[in-house]
Amino acid sequence: MYENNLKDIKKAQNGDEEAMTRLIENNKGLIWNIVKRFSGRGYEIEDIYQIGCMGFIKAIKRFDTSFEVQVSTYAVPYILGEIKRFIRDDGIMKVSRSTKELAVKILELQKEHINKTGEEIGINDIAKRLSIAKEEVAYALDAIRPVSSIYEGTNSSGDDDRAIVDKLASDKDEAGSIVNKIAIKQLIENLETREKEIILLRFYKEKTQSEVAKVLGITQVQVSRIEKKILNSMKLKLTS
Repeated sequence: MYENNLKDIKKAQNGDEEAMTRLIENNKGLIWNIVKRFSGRGYEIEDIYQIGCMGFIKAIKRFDTSFEVQVSTYAVPYILGEIKRFIRDDGIMKVSRSTKELAVKILELQKEHINKTGEEIGINDIAKRLSIAKEEVAYALDAIRPVSSIYEGTNSSGDDDRAIVDKLASDKDEAGSIVNKIAIKQLIENLETREKEIILLRFYKEKTQSEVAKVLGITQVQVSRIEKKILNSMKLKLTS
């Protein structure tokens, strides 16, 4: 749908504003598709669109025309990253009062459980205790969590500290090209429920494999095996 126009891309990279405008116009559907994911967060949607355009422009300027990849695919991480950076730096994440109250209940329940048992309580158990869907639990916790990045390390002791992007790289030093080729977030959204929980807990909640094992009620070896399988599968999809 969003085809490469190498002539305009090269012109834009050399400072041709008209060529850049054409590229933005031809890809505005892509930009809007990403921008709409951030609606309802207390920002004017048009402002978010302009931020998304800034990310797209950065992608065009850095795009290697020798890549065998659509510029639209290459641009997705830049657009997402620019918007998330803006929201993070702005420091104002608009969260509804009901969501905040639910998050407080969840945090109190987590604290109570770990004080009594010494172990973390899983999302499914939290949902049962509060008589809500596990998706509501995940949403409430995510709403009060600082914006994370697939480019950040896990900073967890005892496990590999590389970011998810780096773990998808091979000895061919293809981490950069992988990030530039596809939005990893889209692959995560297509994972099975347990696989998604493992990736989110490991790389977004900064949990060690042992901690993830406790949350999900499985062994650390199982977590390691599943994580490796997921990352290998994602890598194959990104490089195929």
